[in-house]
Amino acid sequence: MNALIETTITSLPLVAKGKVRDIYAVGQDHLLMITTDRLSAFDVVFPNGIPGKGKILNQFSLFWFKMFESIIPNHLSGIAPESVVAPHEVDQVVGRSVVVKRLKGVPLEAVVRGYLEGSGWKEYQESQSVCGIALPKGLLRASQLPQPIFTPATKAEVGDHDENISFEQACQSVGTALATQVKEISIQLYQTAAAYALERGIIIADTKFEFGLNQSGQLVLMDEVLTPDSSRFWPKASYRPGVSPESFDKQYVRNWLEKIQWNKAPPAPLLPDHVIQVTQSKYEEAWHYLTR
Repeated sequence: MNALIETTITSLPLVAKGKVRDIYAVGQDHLLMITTDRLSAFDVVFPNGIPGKGKILNQFSLFWFKMFESIIPNHLSGIAPESVVAPHEVDQVVGRSVVVKRLKGVPLEAVVRGYLEGSGWKEYQESQSVCGIALPKGLLRASQLPQPIFTPATKAEVGDHDENISFEQACQSVGTALATQVKEISIQLYQTAAAYALERGIIIADTKFEFGLNQSGQLVLMDEVLTPDSSRFWPKASYRPGVSPESFDKQYVRNWLEKIQWNKAPPAPLLPDHVIQVTQSKYEEAWHYLTR
């Protein structure tokens, strides 16, 4: 199976090309969102991708959107993606795309952390806090936090890095009422998903959500939800605090990049076959765990 790196839809106007998703306009009120097989790490997109990854990510998001329907509306329109493109373009959208409602995006990465890893662990070592939130002394790498914390970040353009900010900065950016609503719903979504996943052998260490506002000003869940691209998934069976756990997400790619001492700046190196194969299997394994 070949990886779909670039889409070539000509029957619809291209609106945006993200790190992983290509977005096309469907009339004035809808968008076609195609999840490609591109892979990004450290906010840089790689020249080769992970075959089938986009379809798995799409499945993840649809799964969680369904679970969260009683908590918050989502951006799905119910329109079949195959119906909005030309017949010869259907193979580019089937299984990996959705037609969604146009929304006004909330310019925050709504990050929720339940465990101490990644940039949060680095910051904790320096200040015993994460994004201005003081944490108990003596926590180890990958320790479970006393309770999930909301640590927002700015939304970066392709090629730029997301920047962690405090909740107070988030309030200044989008307003206190909206920031508070995003925080409360994000934590609720994380807790719901984390409890479900833990019963099936997966620890969701952290994740990020994205939200938009519809024409009525109602908050709507959008983009991707709890995928291996937007979350850290750890196998419960081998988890222990103090070490960086093995992961069902693209951490294997990050570890390889650290090993070769890449400077984390474009251009990204080609991913070797063994990194592609292992990463592909980890995405697939996570999906089977959650849906078994």
